[in-house]
Amino acid sequence: MTRHAVLDNKTHRDLRIRTDAGAELGDDIMAALTVPSEFRRVQAHFPILFRRETGREEFAALAMFGFQSGENLFLDGDRWDARYRPLSVAIQPFLIGRPASGEGPGQVHVDMDHPRIAASGEGIRLFDADGMATPFLDEIAGRLGDLDQGYRESAAFYDALLAHDLLEPFSLEVTLDDGSIHSLVGFHIIDEAKLRALDAEALGALHAAGHLMPMFMALASLSQLSVLVARKNMRLAGG
Repeated sequence: MTRHAVLDNKTHRDLRIRTDAGAELGDDIMAALTVPSEFRRVQAHFPILFRRETGREEFAALAMFGFQSGENLFLDGDRWDARYRPLSVAIQPFLIGRPASGEGPGQVHVDMDHPRIAASGEGIRLFDADGMATPFLDEIAGRLGDLDQGYRESAAFYDALLAHDLLEPFSLEVTLDDGSIHSLVGFHIIDEAKLRALDAEALGALHAAGHLMPMFMALASLSQLSVLVARKNMRLAGG
């Protein structure tokens, strides 16, 4: 369940947020949304795969953390075992909301039913005693802005991928050290051969629009699939 509210310094003056990691805090996820503007940071840690949103034609990019629902191989007890968390994870339990008309600037909303809402005085405050935003809230607002902008800009990126037919179906079947088989199915990756075959004019247009670098970063991220397999083997071995 979710219970969204517009954040304000009166209603939420004493609200505190837990910033540690843990399955009970919602970190037991197989994947998380990522946007092209952060692919450079994401690719250093996680594979980036593409998937059509359920019942829709639009694609979304996912940073992969595991092989099955509820599995996060980067979650080690109460520790996030990577130097980066995708923006969609790092901003929890906050989100961008907009007026009912859809016009106007975004508003910071908070999910009051999220497990990161702290109780019993633990966690980090959002507002100080004078009702001013704390540095923590300022940082969250910045991340929300980056994610919102990245999401809005991503439509043109996916339009370019589809216009050049640069997405190809992808599945992965891995036999682990204990003999078990794990699969990733229903995803897409960038077709490197088709990308290489584009003429200079098409490549120049993609570069000018800022799309070429995220494409390269998504391709580079595929080297992290072997890291994901190694983490799975380590987890099965009790490491």
